[in-house]
Amino acid sequence: MPNLNVVILAAGKGTRMHSDLPKVLHEVGAMPILGHVLACAKALNPSKIIVVYGYGGEIVKQRFADDSIIWVKQAEQLGTGHAVQQALPHLDADASTLILLGDVPLVASTACQKLINQASDQLAILSFNKADPSGYGRIVRDGSGQVSAIVEHKDASDQQRQIKEVNTGMMAMPNGRLVQWLATLTNNNAQGEYYLTDIVALAVQQGVPVVAEITEDEWSVTGINAKSDLAQIERIYQQRYAQQLLQQGVTLKDPNRIDVRGDLQCGRDVEIDVNCLFEGQVQLGDGVKIAPNCVIKNAVIAAGTQIAAFTHVDDAQIGVEARIGPFARIRPGTTLADHTHVGNFVELKNAQVGSTSKINHLSYVGDATVGKNVNVGAGTITCNYDGANKFRTVIEDDVFIGSDTQLVAPITLGKGATIAAGSTITKDAPAGQLTFCRAKDQKSISGWKRPVKIKK
Repeated sequence: MPNLNVVILAAGKGTRMHSDLPKVLHEVGAMPILGHVLACAKALNPSKIIVVYGYGGEIVKQRFADDSIIWVKQAEQLGTGHAVQQALPHLDADASTLILLGDVPLVASTACQKLINQASDQLAILSFNKADPSGYGRIVRDGSGQVSAIVEHKDASDQQRQIKEVNTGMMAMPNGRLVQWLATLTNNNAQGEYYLTDIVALAVQQGVPVVAEITEDEWSVTGINAKSDLAQIERIYQQRYAQQLLQQGVTLKDPNRIDVRGDLQCGRDVEIDVNCLFEGQVQLGDGVKIAPNCVIKNAVIAAGTQIAAFTHVDDAQIGVEARIGPFARIRPGTTLADHTHVGNFVELKNAQVGSTSKINHLSYVGDATVGKNVNVGAGTITCNYDGANKFRTVIEDDVFIGSDTQLVAPITLGKGATIAAGSTITKDAPAGQLTFCRAKDQKSISGWKRPVKIKK
């Protein structure tokens, strides 16, 4: 494959976004707009990716600090031609260059590859037909249908403004030609800017063929200029993601009511009900069922597990054929083994729960290790925080905990222990015995001081 450079124009301020955040850092599917364009560029295996930045540039650079990108600053906003001129010192003489726009997140690598394939010794541009072309540069063709120029809307005649075929701003060409054309650009136009599109007329004058690839996918070439555009593109992105899931065999009760803000991997026969949100990296095993209104973030959920309605799972791992929810909250650091049950209004945080254990009602279990075949009664809580420091609770295999029990950490409940309902347990409970606590009198201690945080 011939050497390829990709230049991404991302210097615009985005005034119509009415935001202090640079336009290219606003998100579609929880990824910055520019991140989508960079992903497309990387899929083409270029030798260099050059981003021309301007407004908020340092913030933009920091956001993509881990990427092998060449950053070039456009200090003055003098047009798209001027922007590409800033990248000239970094272009390879023997390469072709693909020009992409940093505010077009749904750009398709397939369309880009078509441009690249035609750019060995000619100019290839990407165009589309728009019902209302107002504001777009028009693709002007001669009597034989060949592209003769691109005329910006403000410079177009009344006749040219009737043209429906418009420019996307994306194009590819050999660098030898590009360097020559950029050197002869002028700003003699209504905007007083150096238009990159003027290289089309220059190519025609020199007898260099100009090929326009017309795309049928308007959304893949639609830029974001305002929050309304951002909302539209977000919906299109989510609809397309839903269609991918459907094609993979996932059952979606309503494809218009799912949001994926990251990467969702699904096994066979997965079912997802309405209004579910998936964030970060989520894996759903075969036969997993997600009920309505769930939020799943950075989680691995194994085969056959059912997540009931209004459940939140965040940074957790759930084993095979578990039953979670409704209204459960599984917080970071939690691991649930196979065949576990976590019921309504149960909150788990940094808890490891063994197989076949049940925490079914109105409980909080935090900073805890729970063994196998444990039953945690309704209203049980681990008191893991003394106001300054956190401590761990260990519940060994086959423990039965009665309702309305408080376990004051650090504490261990031995294997097979039974804790009577209504107990407040402050000492280790021996294995295989019934432990209970009953207090008849209420007492107050004067001069008592709260614990202070232990310095690590």
